[in-house]
Amino acid sequence: MKKLFAVIVALAMMLGCISAFAETTVDTNLTNGTATIKGFGGDITVTVILDGESIKDVIIEGPGETEGIGQKIIDEWPLAFVEYNGIVDTYSGATFAGITRAAVIEAMRQALQNAGVNPDDYMREMEKDEAAGDVTVETDIVVVGAGGAGMTAALTASDAGKSVLLIESQPAVGGNSVKSTGGMNAAKTVYQDANEFGESAGVEKTLKAAEAYSDNEAITALAATVKEQWEAWQADPKGYFDSTELFALDTLIGGKGLNDPELVNTLVNNSAAAIEYLDSIGIHLNNVAAFGGASVKRIHRPVNDEGKVVSVGAYTVPLLEKAVAARDNLALMTNLTATKLLVDESGAVCGLEAATQDGYTVTVKAKAVILATGGFGANLDMVVQYKPDLAGFMTTNAAGIRGQGILMAVEIGADTVDMEQIQIHPTVQADTASLITEGLRGDGAILVNANGERFIDEVGTRDVVSAAEIAQPDSFSWLVVDQKMVDASSVIQGYITRGLMFQGDTYEALANELGIPADAFAATMEKWNGYVADKNDPDFGRTSFAQPLDTAPYYAVKVTAGIHHTMGGLKIDSQTHVLNKEGQIIPGLFAAGEVTGGVHGGNRLGGNAVADFVVFGRIAGQEAADSIK
Repeated sequence: MKKLFAVIVALAMMLGCISAFAETTVDTNLTNGTATIKGFGGDITVTVILDGESIKDVIIEGPGETEGIGQKIIDEWPLAFVEYNGIVDTYSGATFAGITRAAVIEAMRQALQNAGVNPDDYMREMEKDEAAGDVTVETDIVVVGAGGAGMTAALTASDAGKSVLLIESQPAVGGNSVKSTGGMNAAKTVYQDANEFGESAGVEKTLKAAEAYSDNEAITALAATVKEQWEAWQADPKGYFDSTELFALDTLIGGKGLNDPELVNTLVNNSAAAIEYLDSIGIHLNNVAAFGGASVKRIHRPVNDEGKVVSVGAYTVPLLEKAVAARDNLALMTNLTATKLLVDESGAVCGLEAATQDGYTVTVKAKAVILATGGFGANLDMVVQYKPDLAGFMTTNAAGIRGQGILMAVEIGADTVDMEQIQIHPTVQADTASLITEGLRGDGAILVNANGERFIDEVGTRDVVSAAEIAQPDSFSWLVVDQKMVDASSVIQGYITRGLMFQGDTYEALANELGIPADAFAATMEKWNGYVADKNDPDFGRTSFAQPLDTAPYYAVKVTAGIHHTMGGLKIDSQTHVLNKEGQIIPGLFAAGEVTGGVHGGNRLGGNAVADFVVFGRIAGQEAADSIK
């Protein structure tokens, strides 16, 4: 098996799907130039060392860039610049690393200029490998898409003893998963038990909301069970109050009752085990907080060595990639786009065709295929096809999230569900389309409009908050935090470093920076702090009161609604088999993550996407492995 994957890795390097780079050193006696440009996570500094007109060495420093994503460019490009004696762009994506890419190229140009040469003379094109060509490889399982679901599925199948090939269309792994800033929802975990139960109003609010779904059998049954559990806990309050039934009820109500109850049950009943699985591979989501649409504190988040909350995607994806690299029977090939599923004479999926960047075809023969290609939120034509009123909206999605997996499966007869259910997120930075985590609102942030006034329960479901925001003057709002929140969150500190937030030493000073009425804003802030003290919001019924916003200085980021998640996708059963239009299993084909539909219904709760990719990624990997006799 090791020999097989040595061959695949060698092939991947030949095709440009895997690159190997070495460390470089500096000869300080040579001519050099240095330049600094702002990247995604802060300053990026490039130093170029010249021996006459030849590039002898390049050093790139960018400690704030995302590990495994933007940092990958910083690690890999120096030797490429030396090898090509110039600037060569080996990255073709447009996610976080796209910002890093542009900064590195500009800093390299300025560094060359500062070294006394013309940077235009050092712009290079990638050379096409004439030795490459169409090839065929064989493996037990091929997984398409190296985001959270794909890597989780590949790891699970690999640990089940199968040979696995994981392919990714983009130069780096992560997909939409790496852009996730919040955390993972899970019920009945050891980390919840370590917390004190907060306000009871959230549970009562959910039970009240369930009354509007009296015609939905699943919601009605769950509400009855939760009511019994809640009353029993109130009579004898031991431990943290949550249950898989309450998690399911929140998810179904959040999804407007359109979810597939069987898939929801699968999600919630496996969520605690998914947290334990992540722990077992070194991914620790041990900070529990409140999030929109959840009755209780349920979202599990990572923290750094200083105890500050960090973005779940930027934390989790590099660790998943590290685990993938550690498996001898698992190979990863990037820059390889699946184009067609292969079907044998019995109707079973038996592999796929994929294309390299240079236009060569890689045919993969496999006993099972797992689709984990994500949704179609970056394919704006496809978005508008299913939801015309989203024309012109910005998107938070990674460049590769274009619906390819859905289209390939539909081509061989797969069914889809809920394709018109497309979620917009209320806190997308209005100028850069950067996703601002929902965790800020859960931790105490508020939203104010251009008049300096609150207009909604900030921890409501995304669809409700987004609709309220769109109805405000110019369809934007300001998300407000204070220094106390900044001190506790490296995520917010990152927003400040990137220049996304305005700052003021007083409420009035911040209002002047934002261009909103200072008196009205100050009155809003004082009133909100009073609501926190009383744990009562008579204006909008908010039930989450983490802390007052009373520690100067104060900060705000301009946000608006953007396309975020496509709830619809391939129809699957609870074992992740892809189903055809007759409801029958398509043999050999499995799917997990955002490429599927039915889990989230009409609206996904924040924190459920990570739960989705871990839970169903594990199931897909195990089911695919078990299907191989």
